[in-house]
Amino acid sequence: MTDRPITPILDRVKIPADMKRLTDRELRQLADDVRAETISAVSVTGGHLGAGLGVVELTVALHAVFDTPKDKLVWDVGHQCYPHKILTGRRDRIRTLRTEGGLSGFTKRSESEYDPFGAAHSSTSISASLGFAAARDLGGQPGDAIAVIGDGSMSAGMAFEAMNNAGHLDKRLFVILNDNEMSIAPPVGALSAYLSRLYGNASFHELKAAAKGAVGLLPGPFQEGARRAKEMLKGMAFGGTLFEELGFSYIGPVDGHDLDALLPVLRTVKAKATGPVLIHVITKKGKGYAPAEAASDKGHATAKFDVETGVQAKTKSNLPSYTKVFAEALVSEAERDSRIVAVTAAMPDGTGLNLMAGRFPERCFDVGIAEQHAVTFAAGMAAGGLKPFCAIYSTFLQRGYDQVVHDVAIQGLPVRFAIDRAGLVGADGATHAGSFDVGFLANLPGFVVMAAADEAELVHMVATAAAHDDGPIAFRYPRGEGTGAPLPLQGTPLEIGKGRVLREGKRVALLSFGTRLFETEKAAEALEAQDISTTVADARFAKPLDRDLILRLARTHEALITIEEGAIGGFGSHVAQLLADEGVFDHGLRFRSMVLPDTFIDQASPAAMYHIAGLDARQIEAKALEALGISTL
Repeated sequence: MTDRPITPILDRVKIPADMKRLTDRELRQLADDVRAETISAVSVTGGHLGAGLGVVELTVALHAVFDTPKDKLVWDVGHQCYPHKILTGRRDRIRTLRTEGGLSGFTKRSESEYDPFGAAHSSTSISASLGFAAARDLGGQPGDAIAVIGDGSMSAGMAFEAMNNAGHLDKRLFVILNDNEMSIAPPVGALSAYLSRLYGNASFHELKAAAKGAVGLLPGPFQEGARRAKEMLKGMAFGGTLFEELGFSYIGPVDGHDLDALLPVLRTVKAKATGPVLIHVITKKGKGYAPAEAASDKGHATAKFDVETGVQAKTKSNLPSYTKVFAEALVSEAERDSRIVAVTAAMPDGTGLNLMAGRFPERCFDVGIAEQHAVTFAAGMAAGGLKPFCAIYSTFLQRGYDQVVHDVAIQGLPVRFAIDRAGLVGADGATHAGSFDVGFLANLPGFVVMAAADEAELVHMVATAAAHDDGPIAFRYPRGEGTGAPLPLQGTPLEIGKGRVLREGKRVALLSFGTRLFETEKAAEALEAQDISTTVADARFAKPLDRDLILRLARTHEALITIEEGAIGGFGSHVAQLLADEGVFDHGLRFRSMVLPDTFIDQASPAAMYHIAGLDARQIEAKALEALGISTL
């Protein structure tokens, strides 16, 4: 396979309207071309491969039948949107995916009129599509609304809230349930088992007209085909009634890789449907590319790879990732304390809890894509006398914030929050940045909030959280590899609310919170080279603050600068409040707080993103010089 395959049908499709002139046979060829183009592009850029390969035929069918962009096609999460981007005028830029200045790895309103709603977090598509349908019926933009949602995303309560409302409103709306039996990790829970029963082994004696309302939408010959398909279902005593009870007409299951099946179904429902319709489509993640099909995650996320072999070109490093350091430290603590348990929301591999699950399977819980439930479930275990570690990415913890406040903080329950992907994460861009957790946790009474400066500190913070029984505690750490700091054999609990000084100086104090400490030390070296005596301190805690350390630094230096990998309202804001309350500013202290800028930063390398954010060593040095009134010209 060449780097850019020759695709004569795809070359004729610049936008979806061009597909209206293609025959069904040509659409099948187009699907093959799109699959080859997707594989070729992701081999160059890396990214989310498996999900896109699983919906190639579905993407072709939806754009061929519906009239996008007038019809609003809303992809849930967006992992599967690369074929959609190829077909919607972005093929010439598809090899810029997830790079600085290039295409987003997800749908994005500012990128294309064919992306009516931005995504990257799961389970939002039905709510958004219902919003489009309501707007249409109240005189807003015309057109149909189509949500494409995976079975994994259906495990989140928001999806059912939207379906319940859609059934009540009874508006014309199409929901495509893309059922591949796998989210990032294999989906868990009763819903997944229910979907599996729908298309399981034949059970003729259980035949019942499960989709009786939906079959009536089909032409006579296709109705008979649909009835025959239903005879192949297991569990037909209830069949599609889960969705029907929510007010949807149910059609399916349909082979999502068979355009001869997909096209008639979509054409018929587009022509005949009046209310909400759910079309249950069965797909295979990684379809059509053997290395992806054979992978345990079906090629969910890949580095750049060789198309012929599927071998990924991963960067070699002897440094452990922060995620692995956390996971191993947690297992170590769990070996010494049988009350330690762990909870993740559909990300056992991403959070490293697969190691915990392998060692203590009965003490590790994957609750599916359900962050709200994960937090309250952990709160219940804490109230029951266990020591739960709730491991959730910063960007996803936002989805459970009410539960953090109401179910954990107000009750003072000792839930331990392990916050992975803190700070700027690179290719996934703004939707996955861990920018806000310090701000929204440190303002909660009784919360302890820590940030690891390096992997050794992370080990100590895991031990600190394990030993802390006096209320909720959180520690944050970034994506990627550590600094090479020597790891302790065992973590030692830190004194709550106490930082550390790494370098003593006299003129300017640099107070870092988190892994910007490495850049802060580089800035201090540059300042010392200019005969500017510099103190470097690691705060460790945003709450409670180390009052004694901060006030000493403020009263013995001309300038104090805080540096953090978070938005305004976090660590620096708490320090400023302390300094104001203590009247330190009255004595002429020059204080600066370096935070992420008040904007969403698009995808780039982490180093490039931190440069854009103004948080690298040169910029810390420049901030110190500016605070001291020293010109850099």
